[in-house]
Amino acid sequence: MKCLVVIAHPLPDSLCHCLARAAIQTLVDSGHDVISTDLYLDKFSPSLTESERRSYYSPSFHADSVKEEISQLLSAEAIILVFPTWWFGFPAILKGWFDRVWAPGVAYDHASDLGPIQPRLRNLQRMLAITTLGSPWWVDRLMLWQPVKRILRIALLGACARRCRFKMLSLYKAESLTNEEVERFSSRIKNVLSRWL
Repeated sequence: MKCLVVIAHPLPDSLCHCLARAAIQTLVDSGHDVISTDLYLDKFSPSLTESERRSYYSPSFHADSVKEEISQLLSAEAIILVFPTWWFGFPAILKGWFDRVWAPGVAYDHASDLGPIQPRLRNLQRMLAITTLGSPWWVDRLMLWQPVKRILRIALLGACARRCRFKMLSLYKAESLTNEEVERFSSRIKNVLSRWL
């Protein structure tokens, strides 16, 4: 499969980068075609520009400054997102990637009567979200009902790629893990990618 790995953490020696390397190596070893983008390293600007916003309801979205990112998205059959969950949401740079790249005319079309938007990412078959959280599992799952998971599955994929199969792997209490716990989680990533793609 054509796999796009999107990494969103500012520290190159972070746990997220370690997990991303495990995912990328598994995909390469399995024979997949892998493109990796590190949003911080690439200095991706998360801010929607004035021309982009003004063109949101125009016949064509003003996408000149995100052409490469859009090309990567449109060619991807599988997307692997690797990011920390901060304040039970996306890092700003990843939210900006969705805002600017998953754009009208790219990821979806506006309905002519302002009704439900129409999906365009028909090529996208799988998405795996890998995230780290400082909180324990019960805060995310029982108190907040996994907001990041719901946004990805219902809002983004539900609107833009309805047939895409989705999985999420969350590593809780990430600031106090042992090496063995990290290794176990890395093994989960490898197992999911090996079996699922």
